Amino acid sequence: MISALAYPARFMAVSRPLAPALGLLSLGLFGAGLWLSFTAPADYQQGDSVRIMFVHVPAAWIGLFAYAVLGAASFTGLVWRHALADTAAKAAAPLGAGFTLLALVTGSLWGRPMWGTWWVWDARLTSVLVLFLLYLGYMALHAAIEDEAKAARAAAILALVGLINLPIVKFSVDWWNTLHQPASVFRADGPTVHPSLLTPLLVMGLAYLTAFLALWLLRIRAEVWRRQAQREPA
Repeated sequence: MISALAYPARFMAVSRPLAPALGLLSLGLFGAGLWLSFTAPADYQQGDSVRIMFVHVPAAWIGLFAYAVLGAASFTGLVWRHALADTAAKAAAPLGAGFTLLALVTGSLWGRPMWGTWWVWDARLTSVLVLFLLYLGYMALHAAIEDEAKAARAAAILALVGLINLPIVKFSVDWWNTLHQPASVFRADGPTVHPSLLTPLLVMGLAYLTAFLALWLLRIRAEVWRRQAQREPA
């Protein structure tokens, strides 16, 4: 199925109803997630500031997920030269950068009341900042080379090198002593977050995921249309 969707005509046919369906699903999930977030009890230690978690944590998840998508698409384009792989990678980069920036900003807002400072050179924070810079570097490199094929190959190599940062972000709280709390949701022994907070967090996570997928498909479709328009005679 994936190889079939690598052809622009098939992809456009499938994505035409799928993108708006994902968008509507995302809106519904956001509505439910926000309601659950505001009605969830305050944390016994953090008070109402814990509600920043429902924005911050899903943004960080999707920032990482988007880069994994970017890396997979870059690898596919570099090795197998699938028609849509480079387009899919290019479309994912601005979205991933946006989610990562949101994670950094909301993390800073959350850190101020918890740590007494807006920023520390903590291993988790620093590795997420590196992730954001990788996104910017990918987009800048793609824009700097006029030949689209050469730009895609160069940016793909950078994206693949940057994949090494993903496990660093994930395991930084385990490998080094950091102010950032350790993993509390995706753990081998199960989540440590209370269900009253875990439920809205997971709903918001699904809302962010479906929003990313809907926007990603729309960006790929827009890029396909742009390339088709360039090939058409004036």
